[in-house]
Amino acid sequence: MLFNLQDGLLRTYATKFFCFTWSMIRFRTFILISFCLSVGDMEEAFSQVKNKQGMEFSIKKTKSTIKLDGVIDEEGWQNAAVATNFYLNFPVDTMPPTYQTEARLTFDEHFFYVSFVCYDNMEKPNIVQSLRRDFDFELNDNIGIYIDPYNDHTNGFYFLTTPYNVQGEGTVYGGGTMPDSYNSNWDNKWYSFVKRYQDRWVAEMAIPFKSFRYNNKVEHWNVTFMRNDLKHNQISSLIATPIQYMGSSFAYAGNLYWDEPAPHPGANISLIPYAANVTNRDTENGIPTSSTTAIGLDAKVAVTPALNLDLTVNPDFSNVEVDRQVINLTRFEYQFPERRTFFLENSDLFSTPGYPDTRPFFSRRIGLVRDASGNLQKVPIAYGARLSGKIGKDWRIGVMNLQTKKAESLGLPDQNYTVAVVQRQIFSRSNIDFFVVNKQSLGLGQYDSTKFYHSDLIRTVWNGHDSTKKLNLYNRVIGADFNLFTKSNRWGGDFYYHHSFDDFNTNNNYSYGGFLNYSTRHFSMMASNYSVGKNYNAEVGFVPAQAVYNGFIGGFYRTEGKLYPKTGSITNMGPALQFDYTQLLNQIVTDRSVTVEYNINFKNTMRIQAQGRRVFQLLPMPYNPIDPMGTVAFQTGQQFEWNEANLQFNSDTRKTFRFSARTSAGNYYNGTKYGIGGTLSYRYQPYGNITVTYDYQDIKMSYGSAKFLLVSPRIDLTFTDKLFFTTIVQYNDRYNNVGLNARFQWRFKPASDFFIVYTENYFSDTFASRNRALVFKLTYWLNL
Repeated sequence: MLFNLQDGLLRTYATKFFCFTWSMIRFRTFILISFCLSVGDMEEAFSQVKNKQGMEFSIKKTKSTIKLDGVIDEEGWQNAAVATNFYLNFPVDTMPPTYQTEARLTFDEHFFYVSFVCYDNMEKPNIVQSLRRDFDFELNDNIGIYIDPYNDHTNGFYFLTTPYNVQGEGTVYGGGTMPDSYNSNWDNKWYSFVKRYQDRWVAEMAIPFKSFRYNNKVEHWNVTFMRNDLKHNQISSLIATPIQYMGSSFAYAGNLYWDEPAPHPGANISLIPYAANVTNRDTENGIPTSSTTAIGLDAKVAVTPALNLDLTVNPDFSNVEVDRQVINLTRFEYQFPERRTFFLENSDLFSTPGYPDTRPFFSRRIGLVRDASGNLQKVPIAYGARLSGKIGKDWRIGVMNLQTKKAESLGLPDQNYTVAVVQRQIFSRSNIDFFVVNKQSLGLGQYDSTKFYHSDLIRTVWNGHDSTKKLNLYNRVIGADFNLFTKSNRWGGDFYYHHSFDDFNTNNNYSYGGFLNYSTRHFSMMASNYSVGKNYNAEVGFVPAQAVYNGFIGGFYRTEGKLYPKTGSITNMGPALQFDYTQLLNQIVTDRSVTVEYNINFKNTMRIQAQGRRVFQLLPMPYNPIDPMGTVAFQTGQQFEWNEANLQFNSDTRKTFRFSARTSAGNYYNGTKYGIGGTLSYRYQPYGNITVTYDYQDIKMSYGSAKFLLVSPRIDLTFTDKLFFTTIVQYNDRYNNVGLNARFQWRFKPASDFFIVYTENYFSDTFASRNRALVFKLTYWLNL
């Protein structure tokens, strides 16, 4: 059997579920206070607004050919319904925008067409950072469509364009309720054209039905449009949306009815082969120059219009943008984002179970591993397959399997990874899911003291009379999550229970918790409570605190207030109060902090945040804050308490030169810590920008001192909307490294690219080369 459940496990589940339920009762007082304080908190009246939640509009099939030329004179556009009367979502939500927008939709057998007429003051230049696709929404003028093609108010896609015809697309999950509900790393093939006039700019889009997943049998889709008119600092959407919610949220979408059903895309298979040549040299370890050539293939197969099969053979991720380095002064692992394309579509199915610090699955655990020195190394992936999407109206599934190759230098055998998720929508927008994560090490056999093994594979066990080494052959996690999303977006939450399995532990291997938030115009509150057993082990997940506490209980409570001055230069402002805590399973509190802050947002896009924090720590293990890998400075059980203050300022993002600055000062364990950081950015519109990110920390402790500096200049040049050049340098003396990454990209056809990537790392003290690599890579997207 897949799971060797032992006697009494059901009783253990019942006990843990009771404990979970009891911990959730701790939310009750918080929720009652939230409800009572919000009584009388009146939303602005939208009685005069024409475009409300669920407004209906139709889409008709065009009988004429649509030409993307910025002139919407075809019969299909003339017969299309006009969606207009956009309403402001920011900086206020009580009036129309200064400049209105019109949207039209039509379709034929192959394309979903969208057109926008964006009225504007064209004498004032539009704001775009560059001609690079997948731009930052907040920093560019843009218009887009947000589609929920399953009619579940939860999952979907978005397609954006700027006045310079720069494309951006991505996926939406969780109903689009939060900024992190939008994943811009998803990439696909579609077409657009923009033409600028004296009083407006017109955008046309042609999105192939083969490029996104949809249910062509549902009665209607949920659709909305949102425009960021950055140069006037206004965000407007088709549906009037209260300012505390995202204007692109599916809770505030219209109902798009099809005059005839959306067409079935027919045979929908895409092949994306690649060829790459990589030249490496590792001077630091005395490895001479070598050159290898690799070929591989990705494939996308639409099993149904809403269910997709992704396949990959010998994938290569050498063209993926490098991680942005940080100065990490915490005791916990830093979570870098996933940018590898294979893991992105429907990624919320796999990556969102649990709480952000108790995720049972984190895709960067596959194909990446730390060596004995703590450096991140790549492990080749032999192949992978993922089936994901929608089945019917209420069911989603996701199954992913990948195989990594043996890496003898890292002490790793062939390993297989499997993740399976089944999700069922309940109520209006909520859902419940069940999942399993499995990691299997293949061909290991018994422990052999003459062989080199990665530390993840070895466990020390007691055999009854002596300690002995045993190999870790597998690791599994199963669990269930309930995700709460109310129709109005006012309430949201997540409640879960997970359980891990391996050859070494049969008890205390649980993880459970809950999160609940409530928000209105002037007031919001959030609370979480979670617990991790001392033997819980999610090797393919992200639970950074487990390595420090070996079993813990944690949580936070936060409340925010917002005021909206009717006159003056301030858009909104308000205070916030947050309490965080962590305790061991024996109820000993190890971490506690109280944070008070005040936030001010200005009409010219400037922002100020002032923050004060009181911190308490009791160390559960030895620690050196200056050098975690160095000599022990503080012992287990030592207690520290200190105060710190932080101030952050963001300048007007519309200016050619913009900057952000932050400063911090205060005590730090038994010493002091002062820091400054921020970004400086100059925009040469529309061809690119130069940005410098910096972070400086000055630490003085009783046993020593340290000064850490991270400086990272980045040059982003876009010669055309198809030719891009990016160079980033990262000087980080905390890790004695200077990293250089230069990438040239030519998008010669939609979703087809040629890359030249040069990477080199130097020692920060001598600037001697550590290693270097040069990559030539060609990818081609072929629709069958």
